[in-house]
Amino acid sequence: MSKEFTKISGGTLYDPANGIDGEVRDLWISAGKIVAPPSDPQIRPTCTIDASGLVVMPGGIDMHCHIAGPKVNAARKLRPDDRRNAEPVRRTARTRSGTMGSVPSTFATGYKYAALGYTTAFDAAVPPLLAAHAHAEFADTPCLDKGCYLLMGNNHYVMKSIRDKEPAKLRAFIGWLLSRGKGYAPKLVNPGGVEAWKGRNGSRNTGLDDTVPHFDVTPRQIISEVAQAAADLRLPHPVHIHCNQLGMPGNWQTTLETMRALEDRRGHLTHIQFHSYGGGDADEGTFSSKVAGLADYVNTHPQLTVDVGQVLFGETTSMTGDGPLGHFLANLYGRKWISCDVEMEAGCGISPIEYKNKSLIHALQWAIGLEWYLMVEDPWQVMMSTDHPNGGSFLAYPQIIRLLMDRTYRSDMLKSCHPNVVKRSSLADLDREYTLNEIAIITRAGPAKILGLIDKGHLGLGAAADITIYTPNENQETMFELPRMVIKAGEIVVEQGEIRSTPQGNILHVDADYDREVEPDIQAWFEDNYSVNFANYGVE
Repeated sequence: MSKEFTKISGGTLYDPANGIDGEVRDLWISAGKIVAPPSDPQIRPTCTIDASGLVVMPGGIDMHCHIAGPKVNAARKLRPDDRRNAEPVRRTARTRSGTMGSVPSTFATGYKYAALGYTTAFDAAVPPLLAAHAHAEFADTPCLDKGCYLLMGNNHYVMKSIRDKEPAKLRAFIGWLLSRGKGYAPKLVNPGGVEAWKGRNGSRNTGLDDTVPHFDVTPRQIISEVAQAAADLRLPHPVHIHCNQLGMPGNWQTTLETMRALEDRRGHLTHIQFHSYGGGDADEGTFSSKVAGLADYVNTHPQLTVDVGQVLFGETTSMTGDGPLGHFLANLYGRKWISCDVEMEAGCGISPIEYKNKSLIHALQWAIGLEWYLMVEDPWQVMMSTDHPNGGSFLAYPQIIRLLMDRTYRSDMLKSCHPNVVKRSSLADLDREYTLNEIAIITRAGPAKILGLIDKGHLGLGAAADITIYTPNENQETMFELPRMVIKAGEIVVEQGEIRSTPQGNILHVDADYDREVEPDIQAWFEDNYSVNFANYGVE
């Protein structure tokens, strides 16, 4: 049986992983992969897509978002008001119906990501005990390849192994958790701090060298030991860290110490904007940007990467595995909230939030995020995210792209903010403008490299045929919010904003190579402490 080919003809390619920066080339696709042109000149493509004058990039990759699992579903239930006035996603002959708002329903999430040119997304905080819930929602999220990071920073077995100085058990347990929960990477959220909050009558300011009650370990030890275990397991993505003291004035010092705790190991610090604040302890009057010093450290340590967690102005929902943060925000703004304790493993906090450009704090958060993009010298070290939906919706990515590519637009936006922002940040002095090649790095090639996805984020031979075609426009927001065409594994998924097909997508997870002889110890501990049966744990 002869192969069928699709040819994308005459597009202007931006493929940073292969050193292609705005070159006119053809792409050939067969069996869902990018292939070499047929050697037989008599072979003609079954389908030819004329991309003359259009921009061709790999499909987008969101490496840090919250789109599935128990906390996302709880947020949907908490906020019916958020969806009430949002335009619904209507059912069509090809698509299911759904709801929008800051936390879209599963089907709507897949359709909207695809319509932006994204073909892969990772949920960033799933408790292993509830991983089956996340995977059930992944099954209802079409058009995307999906994966998740599993929460480990407050796991009792993790802390027990560190306390008892048993790195082999820790390494095996992390490998077992990832394999059993079908996760992709270990995630630390406020390591040790969530567990300490539960036992300290509401105190959430756990520093890196404070001792976690009962376990006699520090957050610094958790970060260091889990990072080493991830390296020893040779995971494709290193430890993924949500630092302690998120959102608090003065937390930049904790962030810097977290970077230092990694020493020469690889590590990814997520939604770094929320961890880059100067000021006195809980003193909003001295709140300021401390990006410059942190970015300097990242610039001199190539083993470190970050995603930004950009704040956008408007109403959204804060949801996090950092239960203390959820409690703090609910008290700060007087809004409704949900908190959840996942036995032996994690916590969760959810509350509505509205970012206002006339608020000094919110406007500084907006500016601090942009500073990160503009101050990290190597775009391969800083990735685009809004920590969806915490800083704003993933639907705002085109606006962020315009802010990075158009300094005049950025300056105009800054002028609409609280006037003291220019005194407490450096944004007004930053003239850098991103190129299309750099945008392709921070939204595609960079995430693929950091995640170890060898067949994604590029357009070379053997790559998955996940491709987005854009119509150039002087207004970059217009260009990126409506791709001309989106192709997933060689299949046209979106054309001119219309969903053409709804492929299921793959689940991306690791099957870690760990010492199986430790499993009896894990099972004995599990059966002594959990309320569920060991055989029922995880994802089949």
